[in-house]
Amino acid sequence: MVSRDQRRRQLAREKYERQQQRRSTAQRKARRRNVVLASALAVALAAGVTAYASTGLTGDDQGSDRAAAPSPSKAPDPCNRPAEGAPSTKTWKKEPAMSLDTSASYAAKLATTCGTIELKLDAGKAPHTVNSFAFLAGQGYFDHSKCHRLVDEGLHVLQCGDPKGTGQGTPGYTIPDENLKDPRLKGGVYPAGTVAMANRYDGRSEKTRNTGGSQFFLVYQDSKLPPNYTPFGTVTGGMDVLKKIAKAGSTPDPQTRNTAPNATVVIDKATVKKS
Repeated sequence: MVSRDQRRRQLAREKYERQQQRRSTAQRKARRRNVVLASALAVALAAGVTAYASTGLTGDDQGSDRAAAPSPSKAPDPCNRPAEGAPSTKTWKKEPAMSLDTSASYAAKLATTCGTIELKLDAGKAPHTVNSFAFLAGQGYFDHSKCHRLVDEGLHVLQCGDPKGTGQGTPGYTIPDENLKDPRLKGGVYPAGTVAMANRYDGRSEKTRNTGGSQFFLVYQDSKLPPNYTPFGTVTGGMDVLKKIAKAGSTPDPQTRNTAPNATVVIDKATVKKS
């Protein structure tokens, strides 16, 4: 016959096992959610978006659940109206010729509807990326373009650089991955203030590497993310602008699978200067 103490210990053990099972289940769900968020960021350019979306964003896709839910009431838009002008429709057949002085310092300024964001660009560590970014800025490619994606769950980034505003825009060429072993990415974390390129790397095929284009993301809070995205600069001014945009939240778009910022974030003018 089981004594009262034995029964009490048995019940306590069963309770502990249930708690451990719930904790394990929660951890698995969290890991799946982070993978989905990272995948959503990776699928940033046009080629392969549909194919990858059908395989990489299925099952426990938190984004799909959010898209199906009623949209919450939005906070007031904290940003101003965009300047007059239309987004660029230019494309090029190949990467621009290298015209960068890799021994020099370069600074970028994004004059947005929400405020000015200033960047320091790492020409020495990511010459192809900075050269392309400077070329596109000089061509007015970023002017009047929306920052189309705000990720505020698991990752904390604002993604810009697509004149189409859909996450499928491309300048017509790709650039190689660079600086993926930057010590700042220690522990698989892109620290707050990092400026990095989006790309089409799917985490499975090496053929999807070296697929950066024009889209880039600004990290406004430390984000756990595999070192697969070229870090090519840091935010030197305007972190308060990014925080303001993030505070306004985002709304899922079931068609593009983006989480568009509620704030009207438009780059009125982008410039890059040798400093």
